[in-house]
Amino acid sequence: MALLEVKNLKKIYTTRLGGQQFQALSSVNFSVEEGEYVAIMGASGSGKTTLLNILASLDKPTSGEVLLEGKSFAKIKDRDISAFRRDNLGFVFQDFNLLDTFSLKDNILLPLVLAKKPYSLMEQRLMPIAEKLEIKELLNKFPYEVSGGQKQRVAVARALITNPRIILADEPTGALDSKASSNLLKIFSDINKSGQTILMVTHSTMAASHAKRVLFIKDGEVFHQLYKGNLTNEEMFQKIVSTLAVVTDGGVDIG
Repeated sequence: MALLEVKNLKKIYTTRLGGQQFQALSSVNFSVEEGEYVAIMGASGSGKTTLLNILASLDKPTSGEVLLEGKSFAKIKDRDISAFRRDNLGFVFQDFNLLDTFSLKDNILLPLVLAKKPYSLMEQRLMPIAEKLEIKELLNKFPYEVSGGQKQRVAVARALITNPRIILADEPTGALDSKASSNLLKIFSDINKSGQTILMVTHSTMAASHAKRVLFIKDGEVFHQLYKGNLTNEEMFQKIVSTLAVVTDGGVDIG
């Protein structure tokens, strides 16, 4: 059984005034196996953000369903959804979403604090992650005292601290320079090699070339997919560029 299953997902938005409808997703189907590293790409307006919000349990589909380890999101009661999200999903955002009044350490530990985990467990989980991400010396600093790349590593640490079933990453390199982006993508590859499942939405061909599989969304559906197999990052990059030229009618972001 796949770790994550997306079945016949459809999302229609209705405007408040005119009652006009906009179909963001029409029929999305795919699955993600445990330990996979999947990137989702597509032109602006293709439905990527809507899809990610549904996978993050932040929005509900008009029809279809999402299952995590066979459990449908639709069967989770509204009062339990926050705890489900916190226990099973780790999030990495483009703009980091760190609290400036919290130290980096407190930002990382916040999901465990909200889950009311004992402090001894927090410390036990924190140090190995901080060492792996090379932020151990930064833990007592505040977000405004560190670089964008360091902030994103803190965000990754916060995502990992709960031992999530899946990390959902939304344009994780979007606010980073090329060096920080390269460092973050290496971190993603390393944590994926350790068994962590990652699902990343990105406009960046460079970022997507590090994934093991790339799904292309067009007009609210999965239009095509590429498997990396034994390809190098450079070879995967070129295959993605060629595919995007078709999917997005020539609009390619190679950053």
